[in-house]
Amino acid sequence: MTDTELFALVKSELYTPVVGDILDDLGLFHQFLPQPIQPMRETMKLVGRAMPVVMIDVYGRQEEPFGKLTEALDQLQPGEIYLASGGDMRCAYWGEILTATSRTRGAAGAVINGFHRDTPQVLEQDWPVFSRGRFAQDSGVRTKVVDYRCPIEVGSVWIEPGDLVFGDLDGVLVVPKRHEAEVIERALTKARGEKLVRKEIEAGLSSTDAFRKYGIL
Repeated sequence: MTDTELFALVKSELYTPVVGDILDDLGLFHQFLPQPIQPMRETMKLVGRAMPVVMIDVYGRQEEPFGKLTEALDQLQPGEIYLASGGDMRCAYWGEILTATSRTRGAAGAVINGFHRDTPQVLEQDWPVFSRGRFAQDSGVRTKVVDYRCPIEVGSVWIEPGDLVFGDLDGVLVVPKRHEAEVIERALTKARGEKLVRKEIEAGLSSTDAFRKYGIL
């Protein structure tokens, strides 16, 4: 299927816990980004291809403020997720204008291992942004982008450009592209099975018998 079809299917039928369970089954134990990275609004959900961005700390005014930030934003492709990390998180890494640029280009969302600002202006754009929370301090004299569309590591997660990124209320995970087809297929089977198990339990089947019958808990 196309990426558009895949993203729609994941959004409509899957949730991060069930995908995470399948990743564990495959021995991929470190695929969730750090727990403090959460959606700005509880209903936000994102699915797309990783476009990793590397940030570093700077101290004071720079000859090239923000580094390669505008360059990274301006080459975002439809369906991609701006996924940024680096530095000591001394300021906001995301805000209103970055959201407008990415949204207008058709990107699928932003995942920031750091803080955002301009919260009302970002929320009114109704576009998914995940971060560690709110902090107004500007990045201009504190951080810059030094590279993008390159492999990065966030927490214990290794991320390659083009990997599948999936985020919802319970967190953000990364599915390596080489495992993507198997993970999604098995996650769909498990999610559909969980719906059946829940119906049987609500009809009176015990959890022990349900697990013995379906292997799902």
